[in-house]
Amino acid sequence: MRGSLWHLGQSITRRVAQADKKAAARRFFASEADLKKTVLYDFHVAHGGKMVPFAGWSMPIQYKDSIMDSTVNCRQNGSLFDVSHMCGLSLKGKDCVPFLEKLVIADVAGLAPGTGTLTVFTNEKGGAIDDSVITKVKDDHIYLVVNAGCRDKDLAHIEEHMKAFKSKGGDVSWHIHDERSLLALQGPLAAPVLQHLTKEDLSKLYFGEFRIMYINGALCFLTRTGYTGEDGFEISVPSENAVDLAKAILEKSGGKVRLTGLGARDSLRLEAGLCLYGNDMEQHITPVEAGLTWAIGKRRRAEGGFLGAEVILKQLEEGPSIRRVGFTSNGPPPRSHSEIQDEKGNNIGEITSGGFSPCLKKNIAMGYVKSGLHKAGTKAKILVRGKAYDGVVTKMPFVPTKYYKPS
Repeated sequence: MRGSLWHLGQSITRRVAQADKKAAARRFFASEADLKKTVLYDFHVAHGGKMVPFAGWSMPIQYKDSIMDSTVNCRQNGSLFDVSHMCGLSLKGKDCVPFLEKLVIADVAGLAPGTGTLTVFTNEKGGAIDDSVITKVKDDHIYLVVNAGCRDKDLAHIEEHMKAFKSKGGDVSWHIHDERSLLALQGPLAAPVLQHLTKEDLSKLYFGEFRIMYINGALCFLTRTGYTGEDGFEISVPSENAVDLAKAILEKSGGKVRLTGLGARDSLRLEAGLCLYGNDMEQHITPVEAGLTWAIGKRRRAEGGFLGAEVILKQLEEGPSIRRVGFTSNGPPPRSHSEIQDEKGNNIGEITSGGFSPCLKKNIAMGYVKSGLHKAGTKAKILVRGKAYDGVVTKMPFVPTKYYKPS
């Protein structure tokens, strides 16, 4: 989905407020007919969730509080997101690691069991098909989650290469976890609240680590990760237990952890300087251009062996022609596709995500500029509705991350 979800949420809120309620209801239900629903759909509606179409699903953009308030509450207390529209899958078999390494840039073999990393699925030209968090559960079991909007193309891509790999004797199979739901619990209260619901010691589980454990009586896949820059967890739970788990988390927090929608999720990830696939990463953008060089394992840089390796390794050696950078700016918040100019009015790039930061109380954005113009402090002009406003290249993340790591 192109364009900032934050802006989508604001425009939807304004339209519904201004429109005749009966007409709005007719439009709403007509668009709902063909959308998939997570098992938490009725739970969202009962809690005041404003449901919108997203990647073929009916998802909450916000609840009774504003996107601004829920963004701040996540950083101060905590948020619970339903991200069951995303696709979890497992690769199994003694060759699942070498198989996956043909498709992604990560050093999967070098991961210790129970640890994971962000990675990128690449195409033959080195472009990003999707980004994904992958976890090595064991040497013969990889668990990964791919984006909802990329599900069909990702699964077709994996399946095509899996057939070729197996035809040559490779031992790999897969299971798509459509029987499970996915919840993301984020913020400073995430660990203390979740600790009430499991006997496992969460203080021993660090950022990027994975465990299979009982939570609120259900056997869950727990990864200490998230999309907000805060400490937190993604919890894959059997779908029949998802509503009970959501209720238990909200109850144990004493109302401080709130249900949070896609609008605040977008502003939180932008504040954390994280890419949204379809905005900040596309099939023509390489991981090097996207500022994800760190995700390319040292061994992979030496050996290659993944799709598009020649292009990516050349960029590592010579430098890319464009780079993803952060901006702060004056005037109205920049939008996706806003033109970036140098101080003389020459085009130097394009904004891919932008909005008003609820936590910093100023405009933030990210986009791509020509190499050489990517240094922090570089001044620029950003065009919003045809008018140029002052901007400056700014280091990311805009809000410091609080990932839970060994001290």
